[in-house]
Amino acid sequence: MTTFKPLIAAMIGVSAMWLLPATPSSAQTVLKFSHTDQQSGGRQAAATIFARKVEELTQGRYKVQVFCCSQLGNDPKNIEQVILGSIDFTVSGTGSYAPHVPTLNLTALPFLVDSYAQGWRLYDESKWLQAQFDKAPAKGFRFLATWEAGFRSMTTKEPLNSPDDAKGKKLRTFPNEMMRWTLEAMGFNIQIMPLPEVYLAIQQGAVSGQENPVDTIYSNKFYEVAPHVTLTNHVYSPIPLAISEKTWQKLSPADQKAVSEAARIAQKFSREFISSNDAKQLKEMADKGAKINAKPNMVAFRSAVQPAYVKAREKFGADVDAILADAEGIRKVTK
Repeated sequence: MTTFKPLIAAMIGVSAMWLLPATPSSAQTVLKFSHTDQQSGGRQAAATIFARKVEELTQGRYKVQVFCCSQLGNDPKNIEQVILGSIDFTVSGTGSYAPHVPTLNLTALPFLVDSYAQGWRLYDESKWLQAQFDKAPAKGFRFLATWEAGFRSMTTKEPLNSPDDAKGKKLRTFPNEMMRWTLEAMGFNIQIMPLPEVYLAIQQGAVSGQENPVDTIYSNKFYEVAPHVTLTNHVYSPIPLAISEKTWQKLSPADQKAVSEAARIAQKFSREFISSNDAKQLKEMADKGAKINAKPNMVAFRSAVQPAYVKAREKFGADVDAILADAEGIRKVTK
């Protein structure tokens, strides 16, 4: 069985050279791939694998040029540019696509799954979720594969052990109504802002913290300004890879197959990279002064978020029960 562990070890120290676009040959078509992660993060590592495989599997007809670190825009802007066809690929949290496919908000329901294995099966096997993904081409983009980011947790300036500690605190998150409902139910006052602005906002006191997966916390060094890392794992947050529908329709059937295969290869890498790296990254953060709270009061957090389910049902009705049924079936048979 193929393992990516040697590649993972090599990519943890991602070279700044990856920021520089390679010069394509005259026979190649260059495809642009934009994302918001830092060059040392999991998205950049997976994007590099994807770019290599696209070039290899298309026999050099296509070259993917990767732009990391929000160089071409934040997540909403990247998705808009994919729809317009001005960039060809992006990868972002499922909830970031929800303005175009609103039911995808429900993937951010709190505590939907409890492990990576459950999350992978949900995204690979849920008929309800596949039906929502199938709505995307009519909106201007197409999902190729689900890459990994991890479970979302908190980094705050002050200790956070229960919803009592959240009351009145300003917390940054991304623009998604399900995330807002969940975090407000916990007691936070929500502040929406682009990821590149978060470090300085915490440092200057505009917000008291933020929530993101461990890999994002680590690669953006949020623990430096908000040293209390609380492992709430409140939302499972994978990152589907999308291609512009305009780009997809320009590809030959053979090249569509090649790009799809490259996406699945990078998906396997991404899942192994993130799931195997959480403990190492948490240890490194702790060694640098972060205070890791691995056992917050989860009974209290799970109880606090119930109003988010009420609001979800009021807006999305039977779709809530559909995704919950798929998740419950997977939880029963998968640890």
